[in-house]
Amino acid sequence: MADITPIELHQRQQAGETPTIIDVREPWEYEEARMPGAQNIPLSSLPEKLDDIDEWKNQEIIVHCKSGNRSASAKAYLTQQGFTNVRNLVGGFQAYMAAGI
Repeated sequence: MADITPIELHQRQQAGETPTIIDVREPWEYEEARMPGAQNIPLSSLPEKLDDIDEWKNQEIIVHCKSGNRSASAKAYLTQQGFTNVRNLVGGFQAYMAAGI
């Protein structure tokens, strides 16, 4: 699945969509600032949380981190685990905030 830009995500949110968003940053990063509707599952905790998110295997999941690197790893991992519609937020939370969102 193609990645998603901050602008595209914001437009969808403004249109009332509520995509499943996983913030793979560490809890302290999530506490400092977070995206509306995002759930915090740090990258290091993702393997142990698979059973909790198994129901999302065929849903769109948007993963993000600070800059897009950890979330790219999360996307690859989830795809390997059979998740079919995982998208990485291009540029991460920094790009989302820089876009004035």
